[in-house]
Parts: sequence; C-alpha cells; structure tokens
Amino acid sequence: KSFQFRSAKSGNEELAIALTDWVFKQRGVLRARNIRHYLKQDKTTPSFYTIKNDIVFNVQFDEFVHGKWMPFNGTDVQLEFVRIDPFVRTTMKNNGGQLEAQFRVPDTYGIYKFIIDYNRIGYTHLFSATQVSVHPLRHTEYERFITSAYPYYISSFSMMVGAFLLSFIVLYHRDEMPKTKVE
Repeated sequence: KSFQFRSAKSGNEELAIALTDWVFKQRGVLRARNIRHYLKQDKTTPSFYTIKNDIVFNVQFDEFVHGKWMPFNGTDVQLEFVRIDPFVRTTMKNNGGQLEAQFRVPDTYGIYKFIIDYNRIGYTHLFSATQVSVHPLRHTEYERFITSAYPYYISSFSMMVGAFLLSFIVLYHRDEMPKTKVE
C-alpha cells in the first residue's frame, strides 16, 4: 500500500504568485494617458479659462494585467481643481477606462491645477497634475444690468429726479411782492 497524503489546497501558491506579480510590477500597475480638458460647449482647449466656464476633464486609465495594458475599471477616482486648497473635488465617471468629470470653474481667478492622486491598496500610486490659469471676466463680459442691483438703480434715479425737481422749484419760485400804497 502506498500512502499518499493529499492535503487541502491552502491558497499559499495563489498568494505567492499574486505577490510576486505585484512586486515585479506584472499586476496592479496603473498609468494615465490622453489627459484632456476643454470647454463643454465647443470642445476646444483654450489657453486660459474664465471664471464660471463649464469644463470637461477626460483621462484614460490603464492597468497592466498579465503583460497587457487593459482598461481600468475603478469607480473611485477623484479629480481635484486646486489653487491653494481644493475648490472642486468630484468623483470621475468611468466608461470602460475613460474617466470623465464635468464641473463649473469657481468664481475666484488664479493659477489652478487639475490633480488626480490615486493611491489604493494593490495598485501603484498614480499622480497627475495639469496647470491652467483662470482669468476674471473682461469688462465687456459682465451683465449689462445686474438684477440684484435694481433697488440701487431706482434709488440713484429717484435722487436725480428729486434734485432736478428741487432745482426747478428753487429757480422758478417767486415770492409775492407786498402791495404798497400809492399816494
């Protein structure tokens, strides 16, 4: 009789293979490519953005799996629009490895960065930063009449009308002359 000892598979082999793949960067390696940002309405990338523009940010994430780059399926990638502190932080939507975020530029101008800082267990750290400038509106781009300022418009015009009426009354008012007796 031959005694064969068969033990239940413990998973150590799978763990060792997975760990060596990860250590030697055969699994869990991420890369970002095709980074693009543009205006939502006309899909062009300007040299600078203006406050309150609507922006779309796209990036392609790939994962290295078994010697091939495959689309990354993560749904927890966040984009930050940072000046000194993050002004916008949004989770990007994943469409087969193509990540996209849409947002409105804050009403504070300055030098901003699109930052993706993805750091998850089992994946390599991925950091991407793209710098853009945000300008204020030009003097011709503001609203002609601001609706919240209507009370101030009315008060200034009523003061002008009042000053005109007062000056008209002062200029054309005549005191009656007292009647004198003629001898």
